[in-house]
Amino acid sequence: MELIVPLNVQGDRPLYEQIYQYIKDEIRKGNIRPEKQLPSSRDLAKSLKVSRSTTQLAYEQLVSEGYLEAVPRKGYFAASLDGIFPPVAQSVAARPDQKKELSLGMKKESVRGQLFREKFEVDFSPRGIDLEGFPYATWRKISRAVLKEEDRDLFLKGDPQGDLILREAIREYLHAARGVNCDASQIIIGAGNEYLLMLLSQLLGKDAVIAMEDPTYRQAYRVLSGVGHKVLPVGIDKNGFCVKELEDQTAQAAYVMPSHQFPTGIVMPVKRRQELLSWAGELPGRYLIEDDYDSEFRYTGRPIPTLQSIDDRGRVIYLNTFSQTISPSMRLGFLVLPPRLLERYRQELGFYACTVPALEQHVLARFIAGGHYERHLSRMRKEYRDRRSATISAFRASPLASHVTFSEEGAGLHFLLRLDTNRSDEELRRLTAEAGIRLSFLSEYAAVPDPRFAHTLVINYAGLSQSDLEEALQLLTDVLLPLLA
Repeated sequence: MELIVPLNVQGDRPLYEQIYQYIKDEIRKGNIRPEKQLPSSRDLAKSLKVSRSTTQLAYEQLVSEGYLEAVPRKGYFAASLDGIFPPVAQSVAARPDQKKELSLGMKKESVRGQLFREKFEVDFSPRGIDLEGFPYATWRKISRAVLKEEDRDLFLKGDPQGDLILREAIREYLHAARGVNCDASQIIIGAGNEYLLMLLSQLLGKDAVIAMEDPTYRQAYRVLSGVGHKVLPVGIDKNGFCVKELEDQTAQAAYVMPSHQFPTGIVMPVKRRQELLSWAGELPGRYLIEDDYDSEFRYTGRPIPTLQSIDDRGRVIYLNTFSQTISPSMRLGFLVLPPRLLERYRQELGFYACTVPALEQHVLARFIAGGHYERHLSRMRKEYRDRRSATISAFRASPLASHVTFSEEGAGLHFLLRLDTNRSDEELRRLTAEAGIRLSFLSEYAAVPDPRFAHTLVINYAGLSQSDLEEALQLLTDVLLPLLA
């Protein structure tokens, strides 16, 4: 087929974005039917008189979001989206809860970003970030300016939902960068995701059954189960959360990470997202908790749109934090509540004081409003993209290369590395720890044991400087190589 894409070469929007948006709209309208083959990126570039990299970037974004399917040696085909725009309600047959319990009682996960720490010489485990790239001088300047104003309100209790100046700055950023549609009044500021999840627990009711992806983010599980919720593990496939498993469950909410699932890195395509929204809309009181984990760090194409941005029924609770993008020590996160839950929050929990100091809120608000946050993210994307490339290249050039398989999505702060070995994960963890190496295994995050998760490392590269990479990889090679097949 031939595509005639109206391009505005004089406009502000990048050409790849215009191509992406046009094809996306045509698929959603049904003008490009499911399984219809699109022209190759080379042919489309030639017909539109643009570079092939431009059309390739547009196609890659559409594949990531699930609008296109890439078939090796055949090309790009429109995905089947029949029946998902608008969401169609489906009946649910309830049955007794499956007796699955998450067993994620592993060692406490570290969030410190240094390569060399405590008794470990090398740390490849997740949650590390680069703290050297933060604009400390700018943050210091803003902090001094805020203090110099001698605003006594900074030392008062403040708005229970968080100061309006920060909520408005977050609202503007979310709308521009993540497509989130909300008012500042819907935003709740809190001291990290753990506190916000406990707040949500009270809003949903402690009897609420909450479904979670398996494998999943351990800290969220610990919080939700720790306050008394029954947590149901739901399997994932190549498209993420398996919604069909919910049809036989009694869950009132589902905790999902659609933009970059942790720890697998899977990006949930639009069809699966609509299936989730349909499930949530089937019964009153059902909600989706969207943890927008790692969404800021996507290295090719544009960021994946949020689940909240396509929710027209008020069923998505949006959750995010600044700990990954600024500092793990900055315990500042936020919720975006749908209107119905916001009303309940004000009636039942409006007496809670905000847990984040007003001074910290005002500094962050100015940091965001002044464009410093977006510039910081832009710098860190480049830095992490370079570190990711260097780390993967180093592994592929090492003696380990013939014994490992990579799995990475071009996003986030980690990738998966499957080892060709018959050794158990516990044995590998013990032997590497004895050598001073901290590793994290995919199986640690699994609720239900699954051989697919065995022998797979979750490799963080964000906290690994290029100057330390060679030494760290050499030590890992020395220890692992004799243990591999």
